[in-house]
Amino acid sequence: MYRNMVTSFLNHERITTTDAKAKGLRSIAEKMITLGKKGDLTAMRQAAAFIRDKKVVTKLFTTIAPRYADRPGGYTRIIKLGIRPGDNAPLSVIELVEEAVQAPKAKKKAPAKKAAPKAVKAAPVAEEADVQQGVKDPAEDCEAKAD
Repeated sequence: MYRNMVTSFLNHERITTTDAKAKGLRSIAEKMITLGKKGDLTAMRQAAAFIRDKKVVTKLFTTIAPRYADRPGGYTRIIKLGIRPGDNAPLSVIELVEEAVQAPKAKKKAPAKKAAPKAVKAAPVAEEADVQQGVKDPAEDCEAKAD
């Protein structure tokens, strides 16, 4: 049964089936795509021993596998559809993933925590810096202080 399903899946690149069959099909189909990525004669013979149609084997090695050359795995996706009206079986669509894989983003390093500055007389230093820059204290202009 799985040989026929894998052959149909790789031929059509999407099939509708029950959840349990889709989960079983996923592992076999991903192994076939991995064989296609190897691309040597041994891998082609192993795939041809499982897949029933030689045209599908050719399609696997010439069109499907090169799509996933940079992808380390996860070539299929299962989407749950609901239940089948006749026998109440849960249905799913299994399909090949089309999106290109993106490299993981590098995490930014958190800045190192600085030690708390020691208690230094900051106020007089700030006043000296203000006097040097020509900044006036508003209290100096106060009329009450002029007495």
